[in-house]
Amino acid sequence: MISAQLPILQVLLPLLAAPLCAILRGRALPHALSVGTVLLSLLVTVGLLIRVESTGTISYAIGGWPPPIGIEYRVDQLSVIVLLIIQGVAAAVLVGGGASIVREIEATRAPLFYALFLLNLTGLTGMVLTGDLFNLFVFLEISSLSTYVLVALGTDRRALLAAYQYLVIGTVGATFYVIGVGLLYMMTGTLNMADLADRVAGVEESTTIRTAFAFMIIGIGVKLGMMPVHFWLPNAYARAPSVVSAFLAATSTKVAVYIMLRVVFEIFGVPMFLATHLSEIIIGLGILAMVVASVTAIFQDDVKRLLAYSSLAQIGYILFAFGLATEPGVTASVLHLFNHGLMKGALFLALAAVALRAGRTRRTDLDGLGQAMPLTMLGFTLAGLSLIGVPGTVGFISKWYLLEAAFDRDGFIIAAIILGSSLLAILYVWPLVERAYFRKRDPALPPVEEAPLPMLIGIWLLVGANLLFGVWPDLATGLAERSALLLLGGAR
Repeated sequence: MISAQLPILQVLLPLLAAPLCAILRGRALPHALSVGTVLLSLLVTVGLLIRVESTGTISYAIGGWPPPIGIEYRVDQLSVIVLLIIQGVAAAVLVGGGASIVREIEATRAPLFYALFLLNLTGLTGMVLTGDLFNLFVFLEISSLSTYVLVALGTDRRALLAAYQYLVIGTVGATFYVIGVGLLYMMTGTLNMADLADRVAGVEESTTIRTAFAFMIIGIGVKLGMMPVHFWLPNAYARAPSVVSAFLAATSTKVAVYIMLRVVFEIFGVPMFLATHLSEIIIGLGILAMVVASVTAIFQDDVKRLLAYSSLAQIGYILFAFGLATEPGVTASVLHLFNHGLMKGALFLALAAVALRAGRTRRTDLDGLGQAMPLTMLGFTLAGLSLIGVPGTVGFISKWYLLEAAFDRDGFIIAAIILGSSLLAILYVWPLVERAYFRKRDPALPPVEEAPLPMLIGIWLLVGANLLFGVWPDLATGLAERSALLLLGGAR
């Protein structure tokens, strides 16, 4: 029965399509194959959502070897909410980004680009599905290696430096992670996450276990852009091809947060998280990111770089809520993980349209685009309002849940910081809107026209999701709440 094979199909579809794209010639065939693959993968994700909602957690044994002996794929509410972001943004970016890819990627490199994009999608999807820590590392490397090359394909020569910087820091993060996995295996003799949770309980006071915990948190922290190991992120997002920036900003760090949630709450448990004082450290780093990254974003001239620092601030919100280790906190963290993916996907894809028509993404390049590119800039504005947290958008739902989590811990000062950081978002979003609608384009510059229809479709699919889940948040909030119960219910 095909429905029973959906977990493995979610990984196999992009994995098998990637080498096919690499051997094809030209642009049209690799693009068509990639678009077809991501749309089919999105349908598989919807199928998994329906199954999980109707039957509960899905366990899929690879090769018929039952866990913990064999590798297991597990799909639950948390897996599904992250898969929806990955597959949904991938579909919107590839459907809408064709013209941007033509402009920014040389024809001879187009097959390579699509192959790498699908490999990246494979790695991200595999990390979400696998229930085995070493298998997770394999998928992490697939995603990372493809990301380094995708970033290096940027038109700016500084993309090579950004990719190299990301490679070095990412390799350090992966090394820390795999050292932690090795220490865990040495103490428990298993790599299956569910089995590890049982075995760690008997040796959790061991120095080796706590060392493994620290190594894994640092390694994952590098991957998700946690301050102060975030330096790779602004350059990578700013220098990568526009569609790559849109995809990475919406998905890459979210998957890293997903991994941290799994590792902390399912394997090590809340008591160890609190006893090692990592909870307070992560809350502090989250608050630091909220404020410092937001202030830094205000002074950026390149809008891609501005949005990259904004992403660091939003990661701060997620980490703060995650660090609370409470049901409202974990719910807010998972919900904002989903909602921020929708916001940033829409913003970066709209910016890709600006880069396509205006040639650059400096602040001054937005002057007058409200009249020249009305649909693109309306989408950008609505996504920006969502980032601020205006009612009727997913950003408001996220901020509401974040404030509830803060008040649940009597964190009135933290709640004030959250509101203050939202006000800082106004200071870097509104000037962009003001330039688009209340300034005139320099007559010396060439005229611009509206983005192509496929790109508008991609932008407005994501903008529409921002509005739909802002008005009707039940699906996302329900999945987030059940994810929190699942994580904390399984925690010791």
